[in-house]
Formats: sequence, C-alpha cells, structure tokens
Amino acid sequence: MTGRRVDAHHHLWQTSVRRHAWLDGDETAAIRRDFTPADLRTAAAGIDATVLVQVLPDLEESVEFLATAAAEPLIAGVVGWIDLTDSPSEDLDRLRSAPGGELLTGIRHLVQAEPDPRWLEREDVLAGLAAVRDAGLVYDLLVLPHQLPAATAAVRALPELTFVLDHLAKPPIAGGQLEPWASGLATLAREPNVVAKLSGLVTEAGRPWRVEDLRPYAETALTAFGPDRLMLGSDWPVCLLAGTYAEVMDAADSLLEDLTPSGRDAVRGGTATRVYGLAP
Repeated sequence: MTGRRVDAHHHLWQTSVRRHAWLDGDETAAIRRDFTPADLRTAAAGIDATVLVQVLPDLEESVEFLATAAAEPLIAGVVGWIDLTDSPSEDLDRLRSAPGGELLTGIRHLVQAEPDPRWLEREDVLAGLAAVRDAGLVYDLLVLPHQLPAATAAVRALPELTFVLDHLAKPPIAGGQLEPWASGLATLAREPNVVAKLSGLVTEAGRPWRVEDLRPYAETALTAFGPDRLMLGSDWPVCLLAGTYAEVMDAADSLLEDLTPSGRDAVRGGTATRVYGLAP
C-alpha cells in the first residue's frame, strides 16, 4: 500500500462544553460522550492526515476546531460552518483570522435538515456560496437523495466553486435500493466541479452489514466520479454506531481492491490532498 492516507471526513465533540441535541435519542447513546484529538490518534492508526468537519451550525465551534487543528499535527484541514444567508464574508474573515485560520479548507451547512428541498437554490444561499468561492474555499454538500436536484442546480450556478458531496448523499443502503439515488448521483457527477466522499456508508447500511451490501453503492460512485474525484472518509465517531474505525477502513480497502494502484492512492489520499489543499 503506497501513498499518503487521508481521512477526509471525521468529527470531534465535547458534550460537556456544547449541547448536542442530535445525540439525545436512544439510537445515539453509544456515542453520547466526548471525542477528543487523543481519541482520534488512537482510532486513526496508520492515517497520515485528517480533515475535521463541523458538527453544529455554530460559528464558535468552528473557531474552536481551528484552534484544535493548529495544536494537533494529525489534523491537516478543517471544514467549518458559517451562516450562508447572513454576513457570510464577515464570518469567513472571522474564521480566517482566528488561531489556526490558515487550516480552514471548506465550509459546510446541514442542508439535510432543511425542510425546503430547494434550499440550495435560494438567492441568499447562492450569494453565500459565492462568498465561499471568493474566499478560495470548497463547499461540502450534506444532502439527502431527494435534495440532489437542488444540489445539481447550485453546482451549475457556481462553476468556479468546488463542491464536495458528503456520504454520497446518503443512499438507502439498508433498504437495498439504488434508484432514484443512482440517477441523481450520476447527474450531479456530470458537473466537473464536484467531487465526492466515500464515507458514511456503514451508518446508512446499519448493523449487521457486509462489504457486499456496500459494494453496489461504491461501484455506482466509482463509475460516476472515477477515483480522481473520490476521497475516503471514516465519518468517525458517527461510524461507531455501525462499526469500528478499523472496520470502516478495511471495508473501504475491500471496495477499492479492483482499482489500479494509482486509483487506490487517489481515493485513499490524493484526491483529498488536492481538493482541500492539504499541506504535506
């Protein structure tokens, strides 16, 4: 196995510092605790660099994540949060000027939670995305399958902004369905300014899962994007609801085994390093 290994999608949180209402249900009890950089170092054995991704729609969380990344050599980049619809340029300046601000690589919003399926097409949202573009950052798309048409419209409206699709738009793996998700993904992938993360699949599959349950979805993504537009993410610690960090990475290696060595290196680290501009 050669090349740099990058975990392009993981989280940290401290429930003792900030309320995480999404962790209140019984189904998330297993991860209702603090997850720190020390926990990450233990879990991510063999990983050379990571990208820390926002959890809450909270600017202060992003400020704290940048400081955390500055103090933790394993974390090479941060995808933070700003309110795209309210003074986005000012928020971006705040993040860029904060300690660790040079590690800000992208912005994300929890679009999956927006009740309007066309939220990404709103004029104020597009203006916010334009501010992300002008700041030289990328934008992580966290959407569900029914939101893929709006995501495609936003991508087309901003061809100079690179979009990163998180978790392949959360396909319905537990139900074994491919359509209409696969068609929506293929349409989005035809836009050259989109890459995608092979991440979050075990969570969508749920326990018990097998690598073969994930394979049709990974193969659909590989066909749509190709290895040079795919990156690997653990989605740790959310993934712990369905599997350990090692199990997720081992599954990914199995899904990529038919690629050429250069293709595997791209998904395992090359694409993330290029798209997020991660330092060596």
